[in-house]
Amino acid sequence: MANMNLSGFESEQSGLICGFVFATDSPGQSVGVSEAADWLKKTQGKSSAAFIWLHFDLAKASSHKWMHTYLDLPESFYEALGDGSRSTRIEDASDQLIAVFNDVAFEFSFEPSEIATLWMCVNQHILISGRTKPLSSIDQLRVAVKTGERFESSMALMTHLMHDQGDVLVQIVRDATSQVDSIEDGLLIGRLKIKRADLGKLRRVLVRLQRLLAFEPAALFRFLHQPPQWIAETDLDELRQSTEEFSLAISDLAALQERIKLLQEEMSAQVQEQTNRSLFTLTIVTVLALPINIIAGLFGMNVGGIPLAQNPEGFLRIIGIVVTFTLIAGWLAFRNKDE
Repeated sequence: MANMNLSGFESEQSGLICGFVFATDSPGQSVGVSEAADWLKKTQGKSSAAFIWLHFDLAKASSHKWMHTYLDLPESFYEALGDGSRSTRIEDASDQLIAVFNDVAFEFSFEPSEIATLWMCVNQHILISGRTKPLSSIDQLRVAVKTGERFESSMALMTHLMHDQGDVLVQIVRDATSQVDSIEDGLLIGRLKIKRADLGKLRRVLVRLQRLLAFEPAALFRFLHQPPQWIAETDLDELRQSTEEFSLAISDLAALQERIKLLQEEMSAQVQEQTNRSLFTLTIVTVLALPINIIAGLFGMNVGGIPLAQNPEGFLRIIGIVVTFTLIAGWLAFRNKDE
C-alpha cells in the first residue's frame, strides 16, 4: 500500500497522468514513473517489439523536466509545445512523428474554451502524449487500454486515438445538426426563441472546430508519401482511413456552417420585414391623424373670424370635414400597400 502511494506521489510530482507498457500480443500493463524510467533504461538501444505509452499533464512544469531527463525526444517536439500554431498536423522529425491534435472536453457544450490541444511524439518504441486540459478522445483511449484492448504497435495506438477523435467529431456534428434543425423548425412556424447572436456563436465555434481539427494538407501529404520505415503498411492504411473519416466530418461541419449562415440571413430578413411592418403601421396612424390635427390646430387659434363659430351645426360640419379628409388620406395611404 505504501508503494502504491509512493508511486502515485511520484506520478503527481512528474506530471505523469498514466503510463502503459505493451508487450507482443498482450494488453497494456500500467506503470508508474519509476517503472517507466526503468523500462526506458533497459530497452535503450535494444530492438524489441514492445513499446510504452506515457501521457503527461503539460500544465505542470515538472513534466517537461522529466521528459528532458529520461526521454530522447527531438527538439522539434519541444518547439511544437511552445508553438503558437495549433492546427492539426503530423510531421516526420528524425524518423519520429510529431503530431498535434485538437480535441474537446468531456461534456462539450459548444464553448470555444472547451477546445484544447494534444501533443504527441511517436517512434517505434515510445508514444508520448501531453495536454494542458482533460480531453475526451485521449480518455477514451485510456479506457480502451485499461479494459484490455491490444495494440501491436505505437502507431496502431495513435490511429486508434484518431478514430476516437473522429467519433467525437461526428457526435458534435450530430448534436449541432439537431440544434440547427430545431432552430429551423422554430423559424418556419414563427416561434423562434433563440437569438441571432446565439446562432452566430454556434457558427463561430463550428468554424473554430473546422480550422483546428482539419489536417494541414501539406504536412499530411508529405508524411503519407514518405513515411518512416518502421511504420507498417497496415498502420498506414488505418491512418489514411482515419484521415478520410476526418475529412468527411469536416465537410459536414462546412455544410452545417452554410445552413447556419442561411438561417442568420433568414432571421435578418424576418426582423427587417417586421420592422417595415411596424414603420408602415406608424405611418398609417400618422397619416390618419393628420387631418384632425391640422383642423384642430387651425380652429384652436385665438383669433377672430373663425368660421362656423356661431353656427349651431358647426361642430357636425367640422366632424364631416375631418371624416372626409381622413377617408381620403387612408385611401391614399393604402392604395399602394400591395405594391
